[in-house]
Amino acid sequence: MKRELIYSQEYLEFVQSSSKRTQEKLLYATSILESVTPVPVKFVKKLTNTDFYELRISVDNEIRVILFAVDNENINLATSVIFLNGFIKKSTKDYEKEIIKAINILRNVL
Repeated sequence: MKRELIYSQEYLEFVQSSSKRTQEKLLYATSILESVTPVPVKFVKKLTNTDFYELRISVDNEIRVILFAVDNENINLATSVIFLNGFIKKSTKDYEKEIIKAINILRNVL
């Protein structure tokens, strides 16, 4: 099963501002999310108390986090994925701010 991938402007800007190596890793991770069922837990984790998931990649000893939403409560049954925003994880405090940003992006996309 192939999932439809939808990209927000904020996500595209994050990708464009990233290094070539980061872009390649993001492309690889998103292609796995697009086509592999069940989704590997190595890449994807559900964020507690939210409707969002995170896609994580590690580049140059930094973790890049991409927040996304799916159209089903079970990610393995989802038919579309909306990539909302990305950030470099520096601390757990980053999540609150980025989740608020993701909520606003999702409202604009839908």
